[in-house]
Amino acid sequence: MRREGRITPSQQRALTFLWSRYGVDAGERLFDFAEIFGRQAPRVLEIGFGDGVSLLQQAQMHPENDYLGIEVHRPGAGRLLHALEMAELTHVRVVCEDAVSVLRQNIPDQSLDVVQLYFPDPWPKKRHHKRRIVQPDFVQQVRAKLRDGGRFHLATDWENYARQMMTVLSSAPGYRNTAGSGNFVPRPDSRPLTKFEQRGQRLGHGVWDLTFERQ
Repeated sequence: MRREGRITPSQQRALTFLWSRYGVDAGERLFDFAEIFGRQAPRVLEIGFGDGVSLLQQAQMHPENDYLGIEVHRPGAGRLLHALEMAELTHVRVVCEDAVSVLRQNIPDQSLDVVQLYFPDPWPKKRHHKRRIVQPDFVQQVRAKLRDGGRFHLATDWENYARQMMTVLSSAPGYRNTAGSGNFVPRPDSRPLTKFEQRGQRLGHGVWDLTFERQ
């Protein structure tokens, strides 16, 4: 469900006045990406973009791609809308809904080149692990939306969750670990190094990246 949190005046203005330019209302229809973006280009979906800094940087570095970001936290969506206007970017769109519902109802099968899931809620208590988004049904849902050869890129700073991600994806039919069985990958250049991650590195925290390819 959508999460409100504290919305600043600038974020609220962005949601009010920029949604028609950058926002996509989910509804129950399948998205027509050629219509939404006005062109044919490689498509990248980011699930849970947070404050949008990483997604914005990716879009600036790779204008050849189209980016669709999903985030339930409205302040984060408002912040990204404002940043997109300031950067004068035209190849990013935002959905403010539950990602699982959007995948099920709105994303056409085999329409995505990359799906990104960076630093999802780790639900650290063992009794809450069932709430983690990376579960067998979810990764198969993602696979259905990837084109053949498309990539699912995940990152987390919780080692326990990284191991769970590796177990779930390694057991999932139709995926290939690009780094070889059981191996994580170094942070790809395509994933910007965020302030959050830099702070964690200074504190000695690890970060684990996984990339799996649809076969």
